[in-house]
Amino acid sequence: MDHSLLNSLLRGRRLESCLEAGFPSPETEEPEEDGRGFVDEDGWATVAVSALRIVACFLTMTVTTFVWAVVMILMLPWPYERIRQGNLYGHVTGRLMMWILGNPIKIEGSEFSDTRAIFICNHASPIDIFLVMWLTPIGTVGIAKKEIIWYPLFGQLYVLANHLRIDRSNPSAAIESLKEAAHAIVNHNLSLIIFPEGTRSRSGRLLPFKKGFMHIALQTQLPIVPMIFTGTHLAWRKNSLRVRPAPITVKYLPPIETDGWKAENMNEYVEMIHSLYVEHLPESQKPLISGAADFC
Repeated sequence: MDHSLLNSLLRGRRLESCLEAGFPSPETEEPEEDGRGFVDEDGWATVAVSALRIVACFLTMTVTTFVWAVVMILMLPWPYERIRQGNLYGHVTGRLMMWILGNPIKIEGSEFSDTRAIFICNHASPIDIFLVMWLTPIGTVGIAKKEIIWYPLFGQLYVLANHLRIDRSNPSAAIESLKEAAHAIVNHNLSLIIFPEGTRSRSGRLLPFKKGFMHIALQTQLPIVPMIFTGTHLAWRKNSLRVRPAPITVKYLPPIETDGWKAENMNEYVEMIHSLYVEHLPESQKPLISGAADFC
């Protein structure tokens, strides 16, 4: 295995630059916040186009997942290089997925996207997964529920890429998993991506935050970078096979420093970060209740 070649690929963005040239960004004019101006049409032509987009996404992901699965198998002796290869897979596949779906996208605060940090995102749509894959930096490990292994294609590659899983039904085991994750993040100079709500919102409204991300922040002392997704719940609704051309906004907030934070103030920190999301989300995505959830 030529590690110098591999590392140069992982550090660089040459492949992504090629994608930029071959596949223009889905960004058009700036989308209006909260989808104002978006007209939801239900004509047969619109539904047919949506179906074609979903089929194209599935076929594209099948191809890229097969290619990177072969790469991952060849790299089994190098678990932390597999994380970085998984990120490269995400940059390519996530970018292609968003190009196929065609939603206008506005990205704000991208200067914070290459920070080594704990990235957190609100979660209301399958599109959030594609955005996370595309936009998180090389050297980022994910944490998901253990059931992700059963998700076709993506789940199996997630495990091959050496990303982390936790058993949310067992709080003590989950805490131990997070301790191991924090140890790996520090020792291997990684970032983390996590959905602090712990599950997908059915309505698009922000849910209470679980405290898993805060356990890792306290142990690693990494800054927290909130990523705020607006409009994805309109573009692809839960339990729907219909993709709509709703505009999407991704907003990175400045890093929140955590060095010096204390465990006894954990609830206050979670409430503070949750309040930042409430402040920046449109009215239709603000929560009906606020606060921190139980750990799992």
